[in-house]
Amino acid sequence: MPETRVPVTPPEVLTGPISDFIRHLAAEKRHSPRTCDAYQRDLTRLATWLWQEGGGEWRVVSGHDVRRYVATLNREGLSGRSIARHLSSARRFYQFLLRERLVTDNPALDIRAPKSGRRLPRVTDVDQLNHLLDASPDDPLEMRDLCMFELMYSSGLRLSELAGLNLDAVDLKGGEVRVLGKGSKERVLPVGRKALKAIRCWLPVRSGLASEQEPALFVSRRGDRLSHRSIQSRLNRWGLKKGADQKLHPHMLRHSFASHMLESSGDLRAVQELLGHADIATTQVYTHLDFQHLARVYDQSHPRARRHRYDGSERKEMNTGE
Repeated sequence: MPETRVPVTPPEVLTGPISDFIRHLAAEKRHSPRTCDAYQRDLTRLATWLWQEGGGEWRVVSGHDVRRYVATLNREGLSGRSIARHLSSARRFYQFLLRERLVTDNPALDIRAPKSGRRLPRVTDVDQLNHLLDASPDDPLEMRDLCMFELMYSSGLRLSELAGLNLDAVDLKGGEVRVLGKGSKERVLPVGRKALKAIRCWLPVRSGLASEQEPALFVSRRGDRLSHRSIQSRLNRWGLKKGADQKLHPHMLRHSFASHMLESSGDLRAVQELLGHADIATTQVYTHLDFQHLARVYDQSHPRARRHRYDGSERKEMNTGE
């Protein structure tokens, strides 16, 4: 029976440079606390593994060591995407160590994560979203919830963008909302008619909860800014109460916005701009969802198509008679 490894805390010689790096990210690079926490977790995990494996200093880590670490993460069940994130954290950390002259090379530079199948984002169909968003709120807080979900689906907002909205970000007359996306990049997005109506209904309720000094658009019962976790919980609660046939989460509304926009317009570049993606390759995942929708319509409608369930793994062939 293999011996169970007892977790140990790595020494200051390993954790100290990590702390310096996190301070560098926060003070010089102006990264958000969430981003800094993610780097801290990844690098602490790497430091713990190194210490357990007998390593004591960052300068002696080799490319072979990093490959062994990647293999360990893979055996522990991490996806290729998660391992790629760990490698990215290590590479950037070593860039900092090089700048500080604490190491002479970057052992993670040419290491690649194992490939894993790309998961398509889950979306909700138009009819179900209409059913959920047309449901009437039963109390003032549900009025807020409906406003949040209408706005998220109307403008394709990320959870962090929605939670970070202030009162002055919404232009009701112009039908626009100004959001701060990844990398502190600002973009102005259109807001649909139903979302504007929901905002107008929510604002009088909000004024009875929040103080004049509170800038947040969406506040809790106590009058302070609503947290990410609270928004997630309230969306799930709304779905359960209003009869959703799947568990709802905020990013599903964003995915549904993107898929439905692309399905209707076919304009990939416009969807990229609306979502705030820096690289159009990130947006192209929605073309796969669009194709699956078209393929289902084809299989259900064409008189010569094979009428069995389309599972996305293979394409049905039409009987041409040739």
